[in-house]
Amino acid sequence: MTISKKSSTVLGYPRIGLRRELKRALESYWDGAISAEQLHQTGRLLREQTWSRLRELGLDQLPGNTFSYYDHVLDAAMLFDLVPDKYRSEHELDSYFAMARGTSTLAPLPMTKWFDTNYHYIVPEIGPSSAFKLNAAKVIGEFREARELGLITRPVLLGPITLLLLSRAEAGSPPAFTPLDRLYALLAVYAELLALLQAEGVPWVQLDEPALVQDRSDRELDALAEAYTYLGGLTGRPQLMVASYFGELGAALPILARTPVEAIAVDLVRGSAHGLSETGKTIVAGVVSGRDVWRTDLPAAAALLQRLGPDVVVSTSCSLLHVPYSLDAESKLDPELRARLAFAEQKVAEVVQLASGTVEPVPAAQNTRPWIPRQAQRRSPYPARSAAQAEYLRLPPLPVTTIGSFPQTADLRATRADATAGRIDWPQYAKAIQAEIEKVIRLQEELGLDVLVHGEPERNDMVQYFAEHLDGFATTEHGWVQSYGSRCTRPPILHGDVSRVAPITVGWSRFAQSLTGKPVKGMLTGPVTIVAWSFKRPDVPVAESVWQVAEALRDEVADLEAAGISIIQVDEPALRELMPLRRRDQADYLAWAVEAYRHATSGASDRIQIHTHLCYSDAATIFAAIDGLDADVTTIESARSHGAVLLSPSASGFERGLGPGVYDIHSPRVPSEDEVAALIAAARRVVPAPRLWVNPDCGLKTRTYPQVQAALRNLVSAARQARDRMA
Repeated sequence: MTISKKSSTVLGYPRIGLRRELKRALESYWDGAISAEQLHQTGRLLREQTWSRLRELGLDQLPGNTFSYYDHVLDAAMLFDLVPDKYRSEHELDSYFAMARGTSTLAPLPMTKWFDTNYHYIVPEIGPSSAFKLNAAKVIGEFREARELGLITRPVLLGPITLLLLSRAEAGSPPAFTPLDRLYALLAVYAELLALLQAEGVPWVQLDEPALVQDRSDRELDALAEAYTYLGGLTGRPQLMVASYFGELGAALPILARTPVEAIAVDLVRGSAHGLSETGKTIVAGVVSGRDVWRTDLPAAAALLQRLGPDVVVSTSCSLLHVPYSLDAESKLDPELRARLAFAEQKVAEVVQLASGTVEPVPAAQNTRPWIPRQAQRRSPYPARSAAQAEYLRLPPLPVTTIGSFPQTADLRATRADATAGRIDWPQYAKAIQAEIEKVIRLQEELGLDVLVHGEPERNDMVQYFAEHLDGFATTEHGWVQSYGSRCTRPPILHGDVSRVAPITVGWSRFAQSLTGKPVKGMLTGPVTIVAWSFKRPDVPVAESVWQVAEALRDEVADLEAAGISIIQVDEPALRELMPLRRRDQADYLAWAVEAYRHATSGASDRIQIHTHLCYSDAATIFAAIDGLDADVTTIESARSHGAVLLSPSASGFERGLGPGVYDIHSPRVPSEDEVAALIAAARRVVPAPRLWVNPDCGLKTRTYPQVQAALRNLVSAARQARDRMA
């Protein structure tokens, strides 16, 4: 099939490095092993490699300012000097990382999920008197770097509407205040920035507005019109591309069409082309998915581009930040599966091919079948289960536990690598893992925790580990995707029907329980999260894949109980993340997601206590769904958001066990005993002591043992003091 030649671009690109060079540089800098200049050298090299490679692949227009040392939303906060006074430092990099990670004396800013992805962003704070001040050195500096290489880039900025909507009101702001109230003050600084970029010779600027694909109020839509009428009406500015993604613009499209901006980028993988031809704007058509690893149906995409007209720009649906770099790094994928895959480089090649006008068909997906709603079996009502568990477990008030993982040391990672490479055999590997489990159990006993975990030393990742043991998944060698900061994951590829071949966690859990008289939790990742944090199968509904995983986990729960495990935690941190962005689609999703979870846990007897965990997922908005999961105990992120989730009306009416986190594990900072005690006291005002648990916000995998020991010691001491006051 042939179409006319079109221009090509992408909305963004991975930034961690093909071999995670940025991760290693960041962690070396944080450890004091390299200087700030050495860190910046790594950043410059990665940017140069990205621009050069995109030009080699044939793109006409290159995005710039997509590199970040931690998070692009945090970069936007720095761009406009949204740095709370307590984080300000003589060195800008110190302020930046203090906001992201905290310090020995300061908690970091809150962190949450970027729309419906597994990427985390730092939440800026804006108050009525926040003084927006331009700090354009990064944006202009990176444009100049590219120009020195003979390349002209298109700076990518977070748009003003999305920046304000993602920010939270500064502490002490009037109750009626929202960051959107500061729109005009912020727009004045955007105008200043656009003038500087024009003077620098920047031809185009990309303003990302993904918040526009969600349901927006009349006030927010009015703000959109005001913002882009103002910015578009400026003289002496670059041309403006407003980029939306993760869905269709809906009511925002005709509003943008009436403003003076020159181009609109739209997601045509998750949205439609309806109304685009009538906008009168250059359309940047996102016909190649930036969210998955499947090859594009090129003939279908080409036909869509042809309907849009000759002036369309071919692009990805969103930034390629959400996919690995290249299939060329993978040597062990099944050839039939590999033929259906495209990572970032291959997706750029698809964009270029579509723009060139000649396309070839791709291998078809396996099959398509409808989703048939199922109904889970039900456990006994919670009061009956609670009574049975109280008699069986005999836990103290305010029981202290952790979420699951313990620190993954270099020695532990090396042991797993040796086993994978065949340098040690299974008995040697099992002996090493058992030794680590025993160390973790003894440490928890010494610290005085009430419910223990085995520490998950055998697991590289909470999803990948299960994917490696379930039929229907493939895993990669180097398919790394950034989650936040230096944290990267390798999402599995869900390509077939899911089934469990044999027990997955039972042997390690049984061994851990044999070491102690205290209960040791069995640790499972929930069906929604396993699917959400994988590259989902394209040929069946997501709900069908989730149910297949739930079936496998139900068998695992039954085997754990038979092995003598009395508490089983089935985590669902992605429950909120996978929820559709538009309200009209959310009820149906939550219905089948909750049903799948209940099915996965329904085989447990009444005396088996089922826990679940959610983190960095805005749990306050889905408390009704959390309640529907019917877990006996739910642990949630709370410390980093300073207990904001407890202010939800739904929290006070929650009638099962609840563990609002009192230790933010995504920061190296160790909370003091007084700080933990204050968080426990605040939680007790909402949750009665018989149902309140004391725990960290999330797993301890990314922390060091000295940090973990100090923090858990403070948790145990604060909980004991609270018990003493109850006596």
